[in-house]
Amino acid sequence: MELLLALIFGLAVYGVFQGIRMYRADAKLPGDLAIALEVGSSRTTAAGSAVDRLGMRYAPRVLRLMGPKRVDKVRRKLDMAGNPGGMTVDRYAARRAVYGGLGTVAALAMLMNGQVVLAVLFFVYGLFWTDVIIRSAIGRRKDDIDRTLPDFLDVLAVVVSAGLGFRQALERVSEKYSGPWADELRITLRQMDMGMSRREAFDQLRKRNESEQVSMFVSALQQGEELGAPIVDTLIQIANDMRRTDAQNARRKASKAVPKATLIVTSFMLPGTMILIGVGFYYAADVNIGDVFGG
Repeated sequence: MELLLALIFGLAVYGVFQGIRMYRADAKLPGDLAIALEVGSSRTTAAGSAVDRLGMRYAPRVLRLMGPKRVDKVRRKLDMAGNPGGMTVDRYAARRAVYGGLGTVAALAMLMNGQVVLAVLFFVYGLFWTDVIIRSAIGRRKDDIDRTLPDFLDVLAVVVSAGLGFRQALERVSEKYSGPWADELRITLRQMDMGMSRREAFDQLRKRNESEQVSMFVSALQQGEELGAPIVDTLIQIANDMRRTDAQNARRKASKAVPKATLIVTSFMLPGTMILIGVGFYYAADVNIGDVFGG
């Protein structure tokens, strides 16, 4: 038992020293991980950058194990999440390697001590923590875009009605905004500058986002373009439809919250109250009321 623990500890220490040696030696980085470490260094933490460098040796191996379909799926999720912390596919693989290795070592150590539950928790953490970060970033990004889009369309309609073309108005308004939606628009404008058609650029915008609001915006914009509808009227109509959809979603969430609150009350608060009352009656059964009030 002690020999096995010592072996596991020795392997962990060896991995750390190997990572430090590679960090100090200017080893060649995989493709987009090198770009991420240079361009995206300001978007991640020092700890995140250290983890990326520790796992960079194993990133290609993880990507091969994942397979092309899984890699494409991860790449799409990263696009929808807005590449949180400058994360790329190679960075994702590097973190999966590091967290998976640490989680496995910790799980084996817990198993040696007989703590099966903690071992399972550490192992699951090592395998899925990176995916949890991406999924959380997707949700936050979607909510941010849904809040920003209606007001953005109102401002865009005003600018277009002032005489600017749609392309110039889109660029002018996007410069005044910050956040995920502004980032998406800058990507779309850059694609159009590189020769991509407006329809294809907005199709790519829809594919990068799971937001129903974005899909509604792109569909209405393309339909208005095909039918020759005035762009200002189209933008105003889209913004009104989005606000109406937001109100419906808010009412739907509120209606779902009532059964959840009722379930919590009936499952936890009511039994707890009944137990408290019952215990009070039990301990008060032998109490003489006259003695309590000094009678």
